[in-house]
Amino acid sequence: MSIQELRDKTPDQLKEELASLKKAQFNLRFQQATGQMENPAQMRVARRQAARVLTVLNEKAASAAASE
Repeated sequence: MSIQELRDKTPDQLKEELASLKKAQFNLRFQQATGQMENPAQMRVARRQAARVLTVLNEKAASAAASE
């Protein structure tokens, strides 16, 4: 998902996206611990996607606070 697509979403949608990414990270950690992970690079991708969502959420919060 591109950064522009994330910026077009509402904060509630971003929170849902973050929750699903955190769940995916948990599942990947579980796979890694049990030795079932096929592609270890998935961990890095999932972590970065979650960071992008958090960045956009923080940007939206900062702009909302600045406009008040």
